[in-house]
Amino acid sequence: MTELSPPQQTSATGPEPAPAPVPVPVPRSGLRRGTGTGAVLLPSAGLLVALGVWWLLTSVLKVVHPVVLPPPGAVLSAFTAAPARFLEHTGDTTVETLAGFALSAACGVLIGLSLAGSPLLERMFTPLLVAVNAVPKIALGPLLVGALGWGQKPVLTMVFLLCFFPIVLSTATGLTSTPADLAELARSLDASRWQAFRKVRLPAALPQIFVGLKVAMPLAAIGAVIGEFLAGESGLGYLIVQAGGVGDVATAWVAIILIGLMSILLYFALVLMERFALPWVRETTSRN
Repeated sequence: MTELSPPQQTSATGPEPAPAPVPVPVPRSGLRRGTGTGAVLLPSAGLLVALGVWWLLTSVLKVVHPVVLPPPGAVLSAFTAAPARFLEHTGDTTVETLAGFALSAACGVLIGLSLAGSPLLERMFTPLLVAVNAVPKIALGPLLVGALGWGQKPVLTMVFLLCFFPIVLSTATGLTSTPADLAELARSLDASRWQAFRKVRLPAALPQIFVGLKVAMPLAAIGAVIGEFLAGESGLGYLIVQAGGVGDVATAWVAIILIGLMSILLYFALVLMERFALPWVRETTSRN
């Protein structure tokens, strides 16, 4: 007894072709940006390249005068001569950066919520916020010293002035850019205004809010250093001023490098916080 093969579907022009095979996704390499070992190896490679160029320009070609940029060995010797001193000033600058950033984040989110919730307030105060943001903050330094004295108060104020506008803008933009399908879904479910805000508008705005926070974090470090230049009694900015006054360029460059490293660590700590707080963002978006 012969086996019967399944009948083939035919059309007017003959048998239909077999369906095309579904392509199997190929996993990306671990050296891609933000994946696996690439998150460590690629930045490390970039750092080594920068150090190599620095050493080449200052020690081999000698096209940069040591008064402007000393060789890496001189900067390393300046750090190893008094590491505790540098770490103490780094701790002071880090505390001022985080405190001013936290203050600006809290106020910026509240102001952004107010602007997003009231078109009247948005039309009234947005031009004023833009004007305040356009003022060079260093021009306010002498006024802050005269009003607040020396120490942490003017430093925190400078951090706040530099940070709050990106946070306000990102918060207001995120809350007023809710996807239309999600807003329609909330209305179809007869959700109250508070329920729609808590369940739909705020979660949809969080990625945009974190964009503003990530923009503001390096600005917080800049604000702290500027404040220490003008009115600080400690910190890396204060150390740069003191070292520059006596011509100790190597010490000044140690402080500059520590500012950069501190900013990198704080920024990526915020990125890590975003990944834990918003795990669905990476699953629902694509770089390609």
